[in-house]
Amino acid sequence: MSDSDSFIDEVTEEVRRDRLFRLMRRYGWIGIMAVVLLVGGAAWNEWRKAQARAEAEAFGDAVLAALAAPEGAGRATALDAVAAPGPGADAVAGLLAAAERAAQDAPGAATRLLALADRGDVPAIYRDIATLKAVALPGAGLDAETRRARLAPLAARQGLIRLLAEEQLAMIDIETGARAEAIERLGALAVDAEATPPLRRRVAQAIVALGEDVPEIPGQTVDAAVDAGITQ
Repeated sequence: MSDSDSFIDEVTEEVRRDRLFRLMRRYGWIGIMAVVLLVGGAAWNEWRKAQARAEAEAFGDAVLAALAAPEGAGRATALDAVAAPGPGADAVAGLLAAAERAAQDAPGAATRLLALADRGDVPAIYRDIATLKAVALPGAGLDAETRRARLAPLAARQGLIRLLAEEQLAMIDIETGARAEAIERLGALAVDAEATPPLRRRVAQAIVALGEDVPEIPGQTVDAAVDAGITQ
């Protein structure tokens, strides 16, 4: 009885082994292909990361070399010639080039900044920065209504972009004689929980310059805010 059981077990095991071998011959290539794809995908991902890192480093080196030029126009020209690896990097080079041109050609710099702000392929943060720099650029030749129209969408955002847009709108209010509106904007900025210390200092200085009292600023006395704004 024992020999019979042993014989049956051996036959059963042989049958299982035979079935396993047949399955492996039929479907084993799927497992091999899966391993190849997994390894190949990991290698491709690492190669792509290395390429992106190399491109970013090359872009950074090229920007630093361009900024090393002895005068602003030369730096701007060199920055325009930098090969950017993507829209974001191209926007950074464009912002830097516009800043270099601003002293000699403010209207031209503003035009370039607004063109950058209108590019749909550029990340929103760079478009917002380009808009803020263009409307705040002295001598840019942009009328008050054009600047207001550009700033209005930014003022509807969240975070620091909104606050900076509101600050520029307050400056336009002062410029156009809308004193009450300017004071209201500045007062709201002064007590805004998201306002940074430098922004609060600028706001306090503007309010004092308009002959008004600075609102109580969270975490800071009024006198300290005014003194900080005047001494900066």
